[in-house]
Amino acid sequence: MESKEPHDINKASDVEASAQTPTERPAMTLAEALAREGNGTLCPTAIMIRDGKVLRGLRNYTKEKWKDISVWTTPGGRSDPGETLEEALRREVKEEVGITDFTIDDFIGEVPGAKEGDVVPVFLCSTKSEATLMEPEKFSAWKWVPFEEYLAETPKLNPAAKQMIEKYLVDHGIAR
Repeated sequence: MESKEPHDINKASDVEASAQTPTERPAMTLAEALAREGNGTLCPTAIMIRDGKVLRGLRNYTKEKWKDISVWTTPGGRSDPGETLEEALRREVKEEVGITDFTIDDFIGEVPGAKEGDVVPVFLCSTKSEATLMEPEKFSAWKWVPFEEYLAETPKLNPAAKQMIEKYLVDHGIAR
């Protein structure tokens, strides 16, 4: 197997996401965004904050699942039909990092996903809990990084996600 260089993304590769642009923040409240019903194409993700740091994990894909690549990402994943986005987000965070005690603070917006037709709603979340590697067959690490490092050292982050998240964090005084 060839060596996989980690890429920094949020549910889309740097190549595939290069032409994507962030979706303007939909005119919906946090409650409305969380109540949306999953349909298999909505893939909510959590920008999880603890003590001024953001949680990111190194996800290892294989050709059988997507492509032979390792990527930095945030907790989240595909919603099941009939499941609300809040239920999907809480389930995915629990499955991936074992955190059940967290607050969903705001709806940041959404970006196109890696798979054509997927949409990634992005939520700002906070916790005091530690992340645990729950799926070692999918992830090799989870770590908390300062906002500035998250934004500055993720040049291959899905450009649409990076632009939207950075603008949100700066506009809300969370990061500089």
